[in-house]
Amino acid sequence: MFSNLQIDMAKSVLKSCRAKGLRLSTAESCTGGLISGCLTEVSGSSEVLERGFITYSNQAKCDLLGVDLKMIEIAGAVSEEVARAMAEGALQRSEAHLSIAVTGIAGPGGGTKEKPIGLVHIAFAGEGIKTLHEKHIFDGDRKAVRSLTVLNSLKLILSQID
Repeated sequence: MFSNLQIDMAKSVLKSCRAKGLRLSTAESCTGGLISGCLTEVSGSSEVLERGFITYSNQAKCDLLGVDLKMIEIAGAVSEEVARAMAEGALQRSEAHLSIAVTGIAGPGGGTKEKPIGLVHIAFAGEGIKTLHEKHIFDGDRKAVRSLTVLNSLKLILSQID
């Protein structure tokens, strides 16, 4: 299900978090829980992964993460603003020290000229730090976009805790 590279990255994230006593939460839209799934492929992940929010619908983003519906209406669900709000909401609504959030267009439908298939926004929030954001446009089919989103999310987490 997950590549060796993804599992190795998940192991590194878990090891680094464990060493620093950090707990992690996820807020996932386009990946539908794959980031949490990749982390939980590794034994002992319960020491680090505090909880995961799967917020595929706009209403779930509002209800579970506190994302402002007006923000979604103005910026769109797939936007830097919403990704940041998702990460911050996951941090505030959990017992975690860190959170990662993703929202994107995995395809094969749903893309536009302004927001093409493969567009993904990843945000990282942590206690006492400014929320970080990455924008990616991944090539490939739905499976590839989601897989690359998982990998790049884990890389972002690792870059911030190391």
